[in-house]
Amino acid sequence: MNRPRKGDLAEHWTLDPNTVFLNHGSFGATPAAIMDEQRRIRALMEKDPVRFFERENIGLWDDARRALSEFVNADVDGMVFVSNATQGINTVLRSLRLQPGDEIIVPDHSYQACWNAVDFVTERSGAKTVVVEVPFRVEGPQEVLDIIMGAVTDRTVLALIDTVTSPTGMRMPFEELTLQLQSRGVDVLLDAAHGPGIVPLDLSELAPAYCTGNCHKWLCSPKGSAFLHIREDRKHLVRPLNISHGASFEGDAQEKFEFEFAWPGTQDPSAWMCIPKAIEYLGDLVEGGWPEIMRRNHALAIEGRGILCEALGTSPPFPDSMVSALASVEITTEGEVGPMSLEGDPFHNLLLDEYGIQVPVMPWRHHGVRYIRISAQLYNHQDEYRYLAEALGRSL
Repeated sequence: MNRPRKGDLAEHWTLDPNTVFLNHGSFGATPAAIMDEQRRIRALMEKDPVRFFERENIGLWDDARRALSEFVNADVDGMVFVSNATQGINTVLRSLRLQPGDEIIVPDHSYQACWNAVDFVTERSGAKTVVVEVPFRVEGPQEVLDIIMGAVTDRTVLALIDTVTSPTGMRMPFEELTLQLQSRGVDVLLDAAHGPGIVPLDLSELAPAYCTGNCHKWLCSPKGSAFLHIREDRKHLVRPLNISHGASFEGDAQEKFEFEFAWPGTQDPSAWMCIPKAIEYLGDLVEGGWPEIMRRNHALAIEGRGILCEALGTSPPFPDSMVSALASVEITTEGEVGPMSLEGDPFHNLLLDEYGIQVPVMPWRHHGVRYIRISAQLYNHQDEYRYLAEALGRSL
């Protein structure tokens, strides 16, 4: 099998040329220019660490908060940084004072780490995790809306809703879900791990009680850069996981809120400080900026999904409108669908070791099947999905 060509913009990344990289969704991939920016900030920090944290740190931190808030149209006063979306989810959940009998809705497409966090707080408090079964194959967004809204009761206090689901790559109707759930008095914790840079986000219009998302994925900033946005009327409820100097800070409520999250202890803030550069740099790579990037990646993911479906003799599981830059297809392999492993699914490992393809294979026990999930980013080319399809044909 001849190696496939890569996308015309692949030169901006430092990905292994011998790997067919179809897994931007797991950790993202940072362009060389953004890594240079991080090195510049780190060099400034190490030139005089005390001066940096006393003087440069605050300005660079606030620049990053403002740039990201503008990108997702959010109130900057509610924007704080966390290391990843899972930390953001835990920050909110561990802050809530749940009562016995309270219910939290979790669709069964949710990221397992965040699902686990919900289970942790409900078990400790006597509350209840309400797992909502949503089929992988659906006719459209309304079917998902009806199923999830049908799980709401007078005890429902919170719903964990994805923008785009991690294991199944489904673009949830999160805009309408947020509107309908919150109109019923249910706070929404929006898991936008796959959010900024993959789907349009307007947090001022959506107004979820809480939203957390990664910047290292589709904004391509360095690893360890994520955000938590808290609506004004919920800010007093949420404290950072690390209780530090901010707890005794004698400022007004906004200053205390910002300081508590900005200073959990000594940390390397350079990944967050690269967010403005990442937004600008990626946006300048393509005429039309970020809307065109999202359109291109969406179209490529749909094309890739079509190639895989044809090779596997199956049909797309949901409409194109429910695809972002991620797409999953069921695959049939030998062996039981067991739990995810740190060593990787055996079929994932086979594709990497035998064909040089980096693509996730998700053993999703909640649905009893394996999913193969492709990503589409500016460095990808349709030939890479054809190469994967040929490898699947030889291996399944």
